[in-house]
Amino acid sequence: MDVSQIVVLALIQGLSEFLPISSSAHLILVPKLTNWTDQGLVFDVVVHMGTLCAVIFYYQAMIKSLFFDFYHSIIKHHIIGQSKLAWGVLLGTIPIGLVGMIFKDFVAVDLRSIEIIAYTTLVFGLLLGFASWFNHKNKNPKSTISWIDVSFVSMMQILALIPGTSRSGITITACMLVGLSRKLSIQFSFLLSIPVITLSLILMLVDLYHQTQLVNISLLVLGFVVSTISAYATIIFVIRLIDTVGMTPFVVYRLTLGVFLLFL
Repeated sequence: MDVSQIVVLALIQGLSEFLPISSSAHLILVPKLTNWTDQGLVFDVVVHMGTLCAVIFYYQAMIKSLFFDFYHSIIKHHIIGQSKLAWGVLLGTIPIGLVGMIFKDFVAVDLRSIEIIAYTTLVFGLLLGFASWFNHKNKNPKSTISWIDVSFVSMMQILALIPGTSRSGITITACMLVGLSRKLSIQFSFLLSIPVITLSLILMLVDLYHQTQLVNISLLVLGFVVSTISAYATIIFVIRLIDTVGMTPFVVYRLTLGVFLLFL
């Protein structure tokens, strides 16, 4: 890959990882539509590390607080502070982790077609729109999360394994459907991304161990920097945009993209 391809694909990963539009779908579509060669597993690992660093840096203060409360909830055997949210992030990751490991090869080989991405983009775009409407009509959104909420969101997150669904999109959708506030929905979704991205990195690194790839360190560093900066900027942008206008821009984008892909 040349510098322009590195920048474009790193930007796509950084921008779309935390937007409800599916980063995996865009990383599949762009090479297919442009006839670029596959970016390779090393590049995927590097740009995922970039987005992971971005979300950890943004939520660093909250992560420290969650870890502190989580630790003391274990020691004292009851909920302390925000320890329920910390437990929710941990427990909410288990279903997608198990299903992802079991069906990893199936997802990587059989679910990467443009047709599947088109349908998932449309269907989950409509669901996102409904959840946003439902959330807007809800006059008393919940500011705390329950174990039932965690269970529902974690089950819905499994759908993110299908390209075109969007992990952030489906988890925000699920959170709003159970009545959580927009702020908490985004917060829980983005915190869930930390262990999920970490697990995907581990799986990619295991696969990478069995491969031999020539790498250009300077290009990989460029990809890491671009994905990190763009992901951090996207987190700030998404939070402010959703607070202002809701999910409508993302719903419109998903429906437009889905229809375009069906025509292809």
